Amino acid sequence: MTRQSARLTLTPFKAGVVMIFLACLLFYSFGGAKPDFLLAMDNRLLDTMIQWRGARPTTGSVIIVDIDEKSLQTIGQWPWPRNILATLTDNIHKAGPRALGFDMVFPEADRSSPSRFLKEIEKALPRALPPLLHDLKDLDHDRIFGNALSRGNTVLGYVFQTRDDGLKAPGDQPFPSARIVVSPLDAGFMDLTLIPAYRAILNIPSIAMARTEGFFNVFADIEGTLHRVPLIMAMDGMPYPSMSLETFRLGMEISTITLHAATRIKDGGTPILGISLDQRFIPTDENGQIAVNFRGPPNSFPYVPAVEIIQGKHLHRLKNKFVLIGTTAAGLFDFRATPFSPTCPGVEVNATIIDNLMAQDPLVYDLHTEIGLTYTLVIAGGLLLTLLLVHAPPLTGAIGGLVIMAGILVGNHTILFLNNRQAGTTFPLISLLAIYIIVTTQNFFREGRDRRYIQRAFGHYVSPRMVDRLMADPTSLSLTGEQRELTIMFSDIRDFTTISESMDSRDLGAFMNEYLTIMSDIVMKHNGTVDKFIGDAIMAFWGAPAHDPRHAINAVKTALAMLHKLREMQGKWIHRNLPFIDMGVGINTGLVSVGNFGSRSRFDYTVMGDAVNLASRLEGANKNYGSNIIVSEFTRESVGKKFFCRYVDRVRVKGKEKAVEIYEPLVTGTPPKTMAVEVRAFEDAVGAYRQQRFREALAAMDKLNRTSPQPLYEAYIQRIHAYMKHPPPPEWDGVERRVDLRLPQAPPTSKAKP
Repeated sequence: MTRQSARLTLTPFKAGVVMIFLACLLFYSFGGAKPDFLLAMDNRLLDTMIQWRGARPTTGSVIIVDIDEKSLQTIGQWPWPRNILATLTDNIHKAGPRALGFDMVFPEADRSSPSRFLKEIEKALPRALPPLLHDLKDLDHDRIFGNALSRGNTVLGYVFQTRDDGLKAPGDQPFPSARIVVSPLDAGFMDLTLIPAYRAILNIPSIAMARTEGFFNVFADIEGTLHRVPLIMAMDGMPYPSMSLETFRLGMEISTITLHAATRIKDGGTPILGISLDQRFIPTDENGQIAVNFRGPPNSFPYVPAVEIIQGKHLHRLKNKFVLIGTTAAGLFDFRATPFSPTCPGVEVNATIIDNLMAQDPLVYDLHTEIGLTYTLVIAGGLLLTLLLVHAPPLTGAIGGLVIMAGILVGNHTILFLNNRQAGTTFPLISLLAIYIIVTTQNFFREGRDRRYIQRAFGHYVSPRMVDRLMADPTSLSLTGEQRELTIMFSDIRDFTTISESMDSRDLGAFMNEYLTIMSDIVMKHNGTVDKFIGDAIMAFWGAPAHDPRHAINAVKTALAMLHKLREMQGKWIHRNLPFIDMGVGINTGLVSVGNFGSRSRFDYTVMGDAVNLASRLEGANKNYGSNIIVSEFTRESVGKKFFCRYVDRVRVKGKEKAVEIYEPLVTGTPPKTMAVEVRAFEDAVGAYRQQRFREALAAMDKLNRTSPQPLYEAYIQRIHAYMKHPPPPEWDGVERRVDLRLPQAPPTSKAKP
């Protein structure tokens, strides 16, 4: 290497310092808004700490009246007639609770009311009802229930619809009894950064007779687990309290809710710092959400079956308690995922919030503490780790790195979490792990440079095409390379390990020389460059060293020609008692680095970049779909209508965030009519599958598979069956996520020698 290049080489210590600087710069670029994947990792770490801590006792202030399986078996299926709920409500009020909250909404009239039933009968009869029945016309279960609600400290629940569904009606507004003010007084409700709602799904007027009402919306994180629950939301610029907050406020005989606003931020919104109820300050995030301090797994709070309260039993247990009416019956589907359980009754989440407010111990997320802690850990921990890795033996450095990371986890749990404070430490941990990998890699390269140099120098052979190029233009002997759009191909023999085990080394060597010669000749015939052989695999590319505007077309032509030649040779090889040979080919088009990479005395003309990695992964993907050739959407776009391609799938390969559509080229030019019809039917079935119309997709795939059995159809049929049994989430985009497409594994590569 030249003196200049030696000066530019990073030492392990410099590499560590650079990584520390880049980590701090990256964290600064977040501006307090971390990416979703970091938030998800912080939440998983929080879940782990909650589970380590274990269950915690409640204050004993909350009790749940449960519409459980026993109650349903005794009284009947839900919904119950509202006169039964009136009895339930009256009996609870007799017990003398602090407040009663309904974790449910009653948006429709009770169809079992005698008044409603008799009015329908009266319309159908030719004469008036008998006097006895006529007197029952005014018996309205909803009004009876509403009157019962009005006789005590009751909070009715309702639901906010957060998306515009076009059903909003003027006047459909909640009417909580709380007086809500904002501090400082110059801050306006319209500016608060509360979670917005479009409309409210309210209780019918004859029932809405409770003292107050509150919403019971909850919003899980991206992994589906509850960590924060809104205490305040906004609709039409006005703040509204949650059912749990109103139940606590009513039971504590507090009339005013004070929203504490921060200073105005750049985009014009005013974040929330917290909420005050008299002398109690409740810390929230900027959107008015409380970080719930979960007490334990389901049934951490006492439950009383609703049927026993209706029968007048156990009323003494409700005295001076916050009473919530909810359900744990399996058929009513009111379950939420919490750090302790994926199926926690929703009413218990509201019970936990009230208990947090009573104990004044919700978790507190402090953004400023997290920012300061992150910079401190990245800089101090990164420097300490770098010094250990540079100056200590490898084992000591590895143990030291583990000790530093374990210390961060233990300190976070002991100093912050156990004191109900929350700060994300995922980013510092990832940064330290990156520093460890980079510095260790630099150490490895420094210590093994001579050994690896000899291995590279004798492990590659320059092809005649490259010899001509280098002789014609010696100035191209550069280590820098250039950026160019090329098409890359990987091909290998299917089940090569099994084939090799059935042949002795002499026969295997002769066969591989014959196979690789045939296939590499086809590559070079179509203006391709054979980059290297990787065991039984061939890596080739088109568009370099000489420019080729038809590089994608030539690559697909090569693949089809290789497959055709393989079919021709299969009969001859079987006749020679050789095993049946099949192949897989992956092709991708994209921007790569191409040039001479290596040392000053030994060069390797090759390509590098993400486009190369994708081509390699596409080759392995053929196993998943029973195909021989798969091309990326970028190659298909480049070849235009030169080839008829069948859509295969839309996948997100391992290590990549963006989904890629993949195709199978079937023929050159216009396909036969039967092929075109079959492909069109398959792609229609895939369209139904991606729109989650699984039954329609399954019927179409079954029909195709019966007519023309193919592994591709069978793969989709199995996948559809799986999704019908376990449906994907509503936001599913039809992508087969994180498909681990196999990369070729082989001994050290050898340069192709056509």
